[in-house]
Amino acid sequence: MANKRIERRTDALSKERIVEAAIEILDTEGESALTFRALAARLATGAGAIYWHVADKNELLAAATIDIIARAMTGVASDAEPRETIRAIALGLFDAIDAHPWAGAQLSREPFEPAMLLVSEGIGGQLQALGVPEQQRFNAWSTLVSYILGAAGQNAANARRLPRDTDRSAFLGSVAAQWARLDPEQYPFVRQLATQLREHDDREQFLAGIDLILAGIATVR
Repeated sequence: MANKRIERRTDALSKERIVEAAIEILDTEGESALTFRALAARLATGAGAIYWHVADKNELLAAATIDIIARAMTGVASDAEPRETIRAIALGLFDAIDAHPWAGAQLSREPFEPAMLLVSEGIGGQLQALGVPEQQRFNAWSTLVSYILGAAGQNAANARRLPRDTDRSAFLGSVAAQWARLDPEQYPFVRQLATQLREHDDREQFLAGIDLILAGIATVR
């Protein structure tokens, strides 16, 4: 039986194309599926050609993450008021992590990687523009970044725990109904949340949290 001929790419392989292919694998199959063998097959090349541009999987994940985060940050208007710019950065990151949950996991796992520097500089620059005193900037930055990554990551994780064909409204309605039936003496607050749980919008709720943090930051200006 004749050996099957392996078609090889004839165009020059670039790091940008490698990162693009890695993102495709991460989005469709998850982080565990990202191997240099899978990447080489997708790019129709040998693993050696990939190693010429990327040293290992950690470097590849870092490059893919910074690509996603840079795109989210680039879409933010540069002439808006600092408060609105922070809200735009936060929402851009929320949407990016919702679409690419592995990127959120990578940011949490590697807090000092280049992608995180982009986030920190973007948020920090606006805190300076808001007039936050220097001695309070670290706390303000830490609170905002922790909330953005935590809430965005949790939202992405929740969405992917449900089967693909699950109707979100029906699911939340079912949970809200369960909460409404709880013992009113033991769970008075949770019962009050039932209606809001059924009707809430994830992005609006996320931005409401950003606004609460910004309101608190305004008190130290």
